[in-house]
Amino acid sequence: MPGDLLESARIRVRTACLVIGGLWLYVLIMNQVVYPLLGKPVLSNGAYWAPAQSVLIAVGFAFSCITAWILNRLRSNPARAVDLGLVFMVVTALLVAFVTEWVPRTDTNAISWICLLILVYSAIAPASIGKILTAALAAATMDVIAIVVAILRGVPFHPTLYEWIWLISPAYLSALLAIVPATVIRGLGRQVRKARELGSYTLQERLGVGGMGEVYRGTHRLLARPAALKLITPSVLHSGKDDSERIVVERFRREAEAAANLRSPHTIELYDFGVADDGTFYYVMELLDGLDLEKIIKRFGPVPPARAIHFLQQACDSLGEAHMRGLVHRDLKPSNLFACRMGLEVDYVKVLDFGLVKNKAKPSEEDVRLTAVGSISGTPAYMAPEMIEGESVGPAADVYALGCVGYWLLTGKFVFQAGNATAMLVKHLQQAPTAPSEVAEQPIPPELDKLILECLAKDPAARPVNAVELGKRLDRCAEESQWTEDMAQEWWAEHMMPGPEATSSVRAPRTETTLSASNAFIDRDGVLEGTTN
Repeated sequence: MPGDLLESARIRVRTACLVIGGLWLYVLIMNQVVYPLLGKPVLSNGAYWAPAQSVLIAVGFAFSCITAWILNRLRSNPARAVDLGLVFMVVTALLVAFVTEWVPRTDTNAISWICLLILVYSAIAPASIGKILTAALAAATMDVIAIVVAILRGVPFHPTLYEWIWLISPAYLSALLAIVPATVIRGLGRQVRKARELGSYTLQERLGVGGMGEVYRGTHRLLARPAALKLITPSVLHSGKDDSERIVVERFRREAEAAANLRSPHTIELYDFGVADDGTFYYVMELLDGLDLEKIIKRFGPVPPARAIHFLQQACDSLGEAHMRGLVHRDLKPSNLFACRMGLEVDYVKVLDFGLVKNKAKPSEEDVRLTAVGSISGTPAYMAPEMIEGESVGPAADVYALGCVGYWLLTGKFVFQAGNATAMLVKHLQQAPTAPSEVAEQPIPPELDKLILECLAKDPAARPVNAVELGKRLDRCAEESQWTEDMAQEWWAEHMMPGPEATSSVRAPRTETTLSASNAFIDRDGVLEGTTN
């Protein structure tokens, strides 16, 4: 079954546990409160509520709550959660049987509650046919066990063979009928999986969704290699807006082309690219395990200067190659710089989202048309003045954005504070930035402070010429304070330690982790795409 369908089944099983727990509580209140108030009347089978029945009901309530709690903890392993649900069904059937058959039924027309439990559960959880049938037959047998135990306790009960058949056959018939909904659900799951096959990859759960499309976790069908698949569906392409399809497809193509041609290990790696039979554009990228720099600062606060330099140096490695090839990223921001685990290394930065990349060396008419449709494309808090004014954009624009990123890493704040996007753009055009050392709550080395301000110069010529030059300047800043591998490992061990469910290919930290191919589709906070007034 696809991962997201299993996750939905886990949620349904957990809900069923809570509902059954609520029913146990209702019966307990009826038994312990309402029943005594009515003077303990004789029940329809000629017996009274026994204290042991109340104990069993309390056990059922506690077991339901505990199982629901465990299922909530199994979010990373929904398949195991579904199996646990089968165990829950059998144990619940045992408790129901002992409560309802404490004094066995004499009315052969009365249907056991276990029948309802078996049929409902088989429609909730998409377990395999063998597992469903085994659990259902086990649950159906609980009535027989409870009646036998009642007879051994000395309860007078002498049914004929005909009455035995009518007492126990409905539960076994329900167990056989449970195969029907289980088969239907499994078949639908296989159809969904088949429909989600793109090229050599199979889609699993969705990682994120945004204005341009969706990102899914996927697996190569032969290599079992995890990946992130970025999709643009036909419904997004045919939105009815003028030029929208052309713009979306062109940005999608550019991102795939840039990721495929850049060889820096700090650039997100592209595995595959194509168009599905239904017209869905997709490309497959490496699945990253970590957090983007925006989330790191929001959750853990500004980083030490040495670590900020370490992050920026790696970004410069990727962007330096792009700049040497005549490419300008044009949408650099903390959410597009992803700190992840890479093999044995941590704090390994990957540059994401080349959807707005532009070839500075070979400008084309298409570049002009793409920008003209929406006069400004980018993120206001990180846009260079020349981008805002619509002038020619070169590598210095990316250097400016990296200066804004460095400012964010050191201070946890934007270079300029503004109430809306337009005010933010005006400040980038007209206002001189305050030095990071005057804003940060930690000491900033003078040389790094000076370099950040140079990157934020209004005149592109006053900035480092490109990411290669900026990387060299950062190397000199790093000589004074080093961010070591041991320091990085210690930070990750404290904040991002893998949980017990982690695997060797994609590990899951205890703190919430974003697994992403590109945050452009997952988190577009602050993005301005269109015309500003």
